Amino acid sequence: MSEKNINGVVIEIAEKEIMSGQELHGKVDIIYNGRFDSIVINSQIENSSNIFNYTSVNGKKTNYQYARISIFKDDLQDKRKLEFTAVTSHKAKDSSTNAKFRVSLVQEHKEVASALAFVKILR
Repeated sequence: MSEKNINGVVIEIAEKEIMSGQELHGKVDIIYNGRFDSIVINSQIENSSNIFNYTSVNGKKTNYQYARISIFKDDLQDKRKLEFTAVTSHKAKDSSTNAKFRVSLVQEHKEVASALAFVKILR
């Protein structure tokens, strides 16, 4: 699920539902025509302090163990697309837990565009 944003950025999550430990695949399309310095992806798991760990960005393996990842525009191979893989060890207390991914484009410490995508973590 994703929220299309005419403001300049779109985030899509391939999986609608995942299990704990299952990889999640995300894609960001940048359609913003203005300047931006970096792209920030933030994840949040409802009613939890658990996080998603980013395991790859644009095909490069990483072990980024924080809920928020920031990538400079100059580090993007393709200035209009970004793909990532993330995983969480969160275990839903009920049948499922909602999780949110938020992408932001940042120019000189100011957010210039953003979008949201959601996924369910199943028990």
